[in-house]
Parts: sequence; structure tokens; C-alpha cells
Amino acid sequence: MGDAPAVEPVVGEPAALADLGAERALLVADVHAGIEVGLRYERGVELDSRADERRERLVDLIVETDADRLVVLGDLAHRIGAPDGDERQELATLISAVTDRVPMTLVEGNHDAGVAAAFADDLDAIGPEGGMLGEAGGPMSDVAVCHGHTWPDPALLDADVVCTGHEHPQVRLEDAVGGSRVERAWLRGELDPAAFTEAGEGADPGEDARDAAPPELVVFPAFNERSGGTWVNVEGQSFLAPYLPAALPTADAYLLDGTRLGDYRRV
Repeated sequence: MGDAPAVEPVVGEPAALADLGAERALLVADVHAGIEVGLRYERGVELDSRADERRERLVDLIVETDADRLVVLGDLAHRIGAPDGDERQELATLISAVTDRVPMTLVEGNHDAGVAAAFADDLDAIGPEGGMLGEAGGPMSDVAVCHGHTWPDPALLDADVVCTGHEHPQVRLEDAVGGSRVERAWLRGELDPAAFTEAGEGADPGEDARDAAPPELVVFPAFNERSGGTWVNVEGQSFLAPYLPAALPTADAYLLDGTRLGDYRRV
């Protein structure tokens, strides 16, 4: 692997920019479009829709960052199953607003069953096990992406940086008088290859791979502030991804404003 490419958070936003050489990609995870529809259907919870706000924020980020592509690291949709009704209409409006400006790539998440097929003419899809970003038919970049609900393709270990969603990491912060608040957070640290794939490192990766530094793993906060998440600094919280927390033996947590909190388990 060469010099690590830049995967840098957009300050104040649950989004990052990836330098892919030929293009700059805006990366977000867990948009959960249609969450209000899903909560009404699944739990009888009535919430005012924030669909317009989410769509406008995403489009504004594309414009403000001068991105050439949007990559969604899974769970573009909220309800599990093929989209229909109000949710499908929300997705169609969102995808149209994005693709009127830049191409869109979806890494299929556990909530995206049928989404890639339903909008095959409008977006590119990467399967649930993930893949490398780069120009089709051109040299691969060193940025890998997956959603996180299933064991990833071992080929992702060839990247310099692996970006994943699904976990919705959050930290619970307490003040001096006993008050507390929960904020979305990034997790970043060196990936343990033996814990990242279902079979461990498997066969001998070869001398070059052994000499190379392990990739950095970046766990993205959820784009949708209503989708909840894992309180990573609270004892007893279970992680969702099969490779976490083992694949991140050491990692720092960062707030959306860029504040570095240090080791996420000791925040």
C-alpha cells in the first residue's frame, strides 16, 4: 500500500470526504430515510417527518464540499424489506435530488433489501460484504467500504482505510453536576486483521502484506439523528457488527465538531 489516502470528517457533520485520486467522494452512513414511516408502522409512534431537512442537508453537503460522488455506507432506507408507499416516495425524491448533482453509490445494508434493485437505474451498488472505491475499470483506490452487519470480504484488508457504518456509535457524556447527554461520535483506530474477517487472517497473506501496516478502521456516526445507536463508552453495551469491538483493540472517539475524546472505552 502507498501513502494513506485522506478520509477526513466534515467538521460538524456526520459525513467525511475521501480522496480517491480521480474524484472526491462524500461518505455518509445510516441515512434511514423513511424512519418516521417505519416508526409509525412498527411501533405506532407519530413523529413529524424530517425527510425534507435530511435531503436538503445532504444536498447542501455535496455542494459545500464540492464532492464528485455520494457514497452511502448502508441503510439508506429504514424499514427492512422492499420499499413501498411513502417510504419509496421519500427514497425516490432523495435519490433524485442527489443524482441531479452527482453519481450515487450504495453499499447495501441490512435495511436495504430491494433498494438497489428498485433504483438500479439511478445508483451504483456494492454488495453487503463491501468493496473498494475507485473508478470503474480503473486502478482501485485504497479506501474500502462496507456496512457492517455481516462479515466483510477479506480483500478489504488490502486497503489503507476501511470505512464502515451500522454501529451508530454514540458517547454518553456527564458533567460535574451529574447531568448527562448523548452525542454521535466517530471511532478511528488501527484495525486488527485477525478479528475483521470470519475466518481470521486465514491463509498466509504473503511477505508484502505481512510487512504492511494494518488498515485504519473508521466507524461512521449515523447520518440520521433519530436512529439511536451503540453507547460505546457505557459498560455492558453490545456492539452490532460481528467484528466489533475485537477488530478495534485501540481506538479514539471524536465528536462531530472534531473534539478528540481519547480511548472510547475510557471517555
